Amino acid sequence: MKNKLFSIQLSPGSLPFLGILALFLLALAPARAQDDIYPAKPYPGHLFITGGTIHVGNGQVIENGTIEVNNGKIVAIGANVTVSGSDAKVVDAKGKQIYPGLILSVTDLGLKEIGSGARGSDDFHELGDLNPSIRSIVAYNTDSKVINTLKANGILLAGVTPEGGTISGSSTVVQLDAWNWEDAAYKMDNAIHLTLPTFLARPRRFGGGGGGGRFGAQGPADPVKEALDKIEELKAFFHEAKAYSAETTHKETNLKFEAVKGLFTKQQKLFVHGDQIKQMLVAIDFAKEFGFDVTIVGGSESWLIADLLKQNNISVILQQTNALPTTEDDDYDQPFKTPAELQKAGVLFAINDSHEETRYRNLMFNAGVAAAHGLTKEQALQAITLNAAKILGIADRTGSLEVGKDANIVVSAGDILDMRTSIIEHAFIQGREASLENKQTQLYHRYMTKYGLTEAPIP
Repeated sequence: MKNKLFSIQLSPGSLPFLGILALFLLALAPARAQDDIYPAKPYPGHLFITGGTIHVGNGQVIENGTIEVNNGKIVAIGANVTVSGSDAKVVDAKGKQIYPGLILSVTDLGLKEIGSGARGSDDFHELGDLNPSIRSIVAYNTDSKVINTLKANGILLAGVTPEGGTISGSSTVVQLDAWNWEDAAYKMDNAIHLTLPTFLARPRRFGGGGGGGRFGAQGPADPVKEALDKIEELKAFFHEAKAYSAETTHKETNLKFEAVKGLFTKQQKLFVHGDQIKQMLVAIDFAKEFGFDVTIVGGSESWLIADLLKQNNISVILQQTNALPTTEDDDYDQPFKTPAELQKAGVLFAINDSHEETRYRNLMFNAGVAAAHGLTKEQALQAITLNAAKILGIADRTGSLEVGKDANIVVSAGDILDMRTSIIEHAFIQGREASLENKQTQLYHRYMTKYGLTEAPIP
């Protein structure tokens, strides 16, 4: 007897049904990512990366240096480190550039697969306005095809962040070579994300008559009043949360108040999303009134109040340096110059990449543009490594190549900030050599094979 799952007898009128059935079965099929690309196994022995130019990440550069790794940790670094042990693994980096793993500070990586907004691939936006108890990490998809393209560009860590509402929830820092979200978690629930209302009237998109609709809706009649009302509502929430946090016992558990307890003990940071000066002034006010450790996310106008941010110990994550000026009166190259102006003022800042179409792989080139507009190369590198680690609260473990830190290391053929020479040859996450294969490299190999062409190095 033949083994059959089921049988269907077809009639002339059943063909539409068959098409629907085929689509249904495809929908039930497991979503396949890069099925033959696996997370690397732990390497318990000694690893030496020798002969390269080491960019430590704190401004220091070591020529012809060697890094020694043992059990995933950096145990020695310098120009005088010698290779020892018959079973040691040695990576020859002569003529190469060695960097700390790059850090994408704020992203929807693993929560949104398709940037155009295909709803079936989205899991980053929660209903409701105040959702501090939402945790991005439990929705993080380690099988995302985007993740491996970032590793191939030297990005090894990311701050996975929820969106939606005014308080969106908590972000978690992940490492990008994991089987599941439990393996990926690098620092759990490190920040609560708050998006401040705009103080500016939003113009009608695309012009034209007729109100309403997605592209015709007007903003509030008085955006300043509405914004101030929302801010008072937020302050009331945090005052209640503070009182709740001060209680030793609770008759009832309030999940929203529980979720923000870490803000009052500074175990968590408050990441305030906003670009306008007035929004940033409100963020400073929150830091003063509640004692929060505040970081501005966006901050395109932060250069205008850089001294004030420094005075109040407010850090900044610049979301997109490759961008148009914020206002018509700004210099055309203001987004490129802003990092240098924050650096001059002594503000702790990181550079990020939030571009939907390129899916965040140009992080290092955003830093490279800043290096061409006032930052040194090492300062630009620090904005996507050590500075980002400090802001995310993981600088004790990563962000620079120093003894005692995790071996999150990238070896590039050339300058990682230069798109012409940034060719990643090795990537190590906690001492494990991660695969640099991804969907795009697989397609390259596939069609080079199909047409019998000689494979060249992938640029």
